[in-house]
Amino acid sequence: MEKQYEEEAKRFKAFCDPNRLKILDILKSGEHCACKLLDILEVSQSTLSHHMKILADAKIVNVRKDGKWSHYSLSEEGIQWMITYLQQLKDHC
Repeated sequence: MEKQYEEEAKRFKAFCDPNRLKILDILKSGEHCACKLLDILEVSQSTLSHHMKILADAKIVNVRKDGKWSHYSLSEEGIQWMITYLQQLKDHC
């Protein structure tokens, strides 16, 4: 059960940073290459990698490799998990 809480905390952590929220907002329009995200966010590659790792580990973002670049998109499954989790909490209010 403890491991389950750790996995759930990872997912919520993904939403607890303004840069990651901005990334999610950008990805609402569809898949984007890391190079485009770097331009939009004006952050270093290491900073972007850090944020994308958190989002990917939380299963909120999908990663697709194409040569040396990574392409990112929202994970429908991950987003649906969050909606379901929050709905279950709401149902108990």
